[in-house]
Amino acid sequence: QVQLVESGGGLVQAGGSLRLSCAASGSGSSFGINVLGWYRQAPGKQRELVASIGTSGVTYYAGAVRGRFTISRDNAKNTVYLQMNSLKFEDTAVYYCSLSHYWGQGTQVTVSS
Repeated sequence: QVQLVESGGGLVQAGGSLRLSCAASGSGSSFGINVLGWYRQAPGKQRELVASIGTSGVTYYAGAVRGRFTISRDNAKNTVYLQMNSLKFEDTAVYYCSLSHYWGQGTQVTVSS
């Protein structure tokens, strides 16, 4: 069983920054050999992939966040991060991290315009 716990969400003004963290724990997490992802779900919308990072550090970003968000991982700490800069109102959503088929509980990010 793997537990993923996100933190770092909150309320921020447009143009501001937030850093999300997701810590993995539990047996069999195999953190270092899994692709990690950050997803988000806004009210009334489907959950969408925001960014992912592979075991070798190769990253992917959705077009809407490319150049503003940065995903990183610290395998020693079993933690994945999402640095979000130049936040926009449309970034408002619940953000989830994923590892294999496991999901965190989500953290709310609200950007005021």
